[in-house]
Amino acid sequence: MYKELYCDCMVLKNNGNRLGAWTFLIGALIALVFGLFGALTSFLAALLVIIGFIVGILNIADDEVEPFLLSGTVLIIAATFGQQAVGILPVFERILDSLLLIFIPATIVVAIKNVFSLARR
Repeated sequence: MYKELYCDCMVLKNNGNRLGAWTFLIGALIALVFGLFGALTSFLAALLVIIGFIVGILNIADDEVEPFLLSGTVLIIAATFGQQAVGILPVFERILDSLLLIFIPATIVVAIKNVFSLARR
């Protein structure tokens, strides 16, 4: 009985990771396409933020928290300063804006999950 329950939980965890991975891929493609070919509407911006929350909740396993937080923080800082550096190229600025809409909520969610995990120890 325990083995069956354990296997069912593993299947759900794997499906959650797969859903999170696909969500991230779709969000990154939306960010890239609309960054290249047009301005983001408020609907698409909200969609990217929701995708960021989903990625933060589903896609980051416990052993990936620290590398994700480090990488996410560096990406957010580099994208923010990069917008100023490539301000003459609006395409890059729009792409970086779009990526920030995914990574900021994902990083916040993972950081909050990590704080609660640390508090439980």
